[in-house]
Amino acid sequence: MDRLANKVAAITGAAVGLGRAITIRMAEAGASVGILDVQDGPGQALVSELSARGLKAIYQRCDVSREAEVEKALEAVVGQFGRLDILVNNAGIAGVNKPTHEVTEAEWDHVQAINVKGVFFGVKHAIAHLRRAGGGSIINLSSIYGLVGGADVPPYHASKGAVRLMTKTDALLYAPDKIRVNSIHPGFIWTPMVEAHLQTTEDPEAARLATAALHPLGHMGEPDDIAWGAVYLASDESKFVTGLELVIDGGYTAR
Repeated sequence: MDRLANKVAAITGAAVGLGRAITIRMAEAGASVGILDVQDGPGQALVSELSARGLKAIYQRCDVSREAEVEKALEAVVGQFGRLDILVNNAGIAGVNKPTHEVTEAEWDHVQAINVKGVFFGVKHAIAHLRRAGGGSIINLSSIYGLVGGADVPPYHASKGAVRLMTKTDALLYAPDKIRVNSIHPGFIWTPMVEAHLQTTEDPEAARLATAALHPLGHMGEPDDIAWGAVYLASDESKFVTGLELVIDGGYTAR
């Protein structure tokens, strides 16, 4: 319960999927959490769920592709809880599943605006708050496809490769401020985004089984598999860890 005691976390894309799991586990570990999302209903419901358990949470609507909204949302979290210690840049979309030569400029830009610019805006506007807190932890959600290639969703893969290198750059830039910056690289985790992606295939059930079989452990992961990694990177247990690629993929990239 006390791994994140007295810490304040802002989590983007926090209303559903991985973000929801990360939010719940961080709150249970003692953090006050700012739930940043564009899904107002699920976001408010999560606040109610956590508050009913005596955990501290607020919801702030935030489109991470809009810089002013990111800045405002982080200020709202600090205004409510007094500080910021943890930023989780989780918000992301899969985008279109087409070969590169069929992707339109608008389709490409839409993915980069959320998956890449969203991380940039989050870091940009968190740094001053983290400095005032005396340091902190930034956790960026990348992917196994920020590490290895795949013959599908080119805009998504490009975005996650960018997040990987942005993480390393910022780890070096902000180490003197005692701000640690790490990335998490999930394999396929059963979330609404993965389910929606598999629905684009001719046989979603066959695709689900085939995707599970890609992992040497024989199944897809669960959101909590990622959430516990995020709790570790947010906690003082990882005080000597920065610039890390934390791979949680059931062995997918071990081949």
